Amino acid sequence: MLGYLSRPRGDGPFPAVVVMHGCEGMRPSVNDLWPKRLVSWGYVVLVVDSFATRNIQDTCRSTLPDRVFDAYGALNFLSKSSIVDIRRVALMGFSTGGTATLEATKIEGNEQLMEHKFRAAVAYYPACAASQGDATVPTLILSGDRDNWSPAEPCRKRLARIGDDAPPIAFNLYKGVYHNFDAPEFTAGRRVLGHIEKYNPDAAAKSIRSVYAFLRTSLSK
Repeated sequence: MLGYLSRPRGDGPFPAVVVMHGCEGMRPSVNDLWPKRLVSWGYVVLVVDSFATRNIQDTCRSTLPDRVFDAYGALNFLSKSSIVDIRRVALMGFSTGGTATLEATKIEGNEQLMEHKFRAAVAYYPACAASQGDATVPTLILSGDRDNWSPAEPCRKRLARIGDDAPPIAFNLYKGVYHNFDAPEFTAGRRVLGHIEKYNPDAAAKSIRSVYAFLRTSLSK
């Protein structure tokens, strides 16, 4: 598995974020913009390239590999680094990477088999499953209400079913907003397989502030 590591200056140990790309692979906002932003906030960042070692170009028209194990492979890699506080690592994913993020942190999922655990999860426009039930960690989901690739309704249904004592799941739904709304490379908008992908600077800014606050709280010592 291939990944890209970036880090703040200093000796650490720092909290960290593992980042999972979407079905189109390593787009600029995931491989460059978000890592720079997260490093500026004080996090080590490991962006996982789930396609390189599998020789996959995209999975938008095909089934996904089991990327949950990529996430935990990245966490295991970080556990061996002296610059990372392995007790304070979040998993963050976009689109299908967001879907994998939710799968990796659901109760009674593969998480229970892993030595190291994530502390928090951030999922941008994932495909929620109403049947996923409780999460194992505090979770932030960010979606647009015009996103017909990852519609909001299954996320709402999942939230309605979580237990009273379960870790909280926050769901930020932005009005008039499409898939990939945080990604400036989609400023002009485009249609892919019948779905609109379009950057929304206002929603992007609001979501970034939410992620900043969520990580600060969730990865505090």
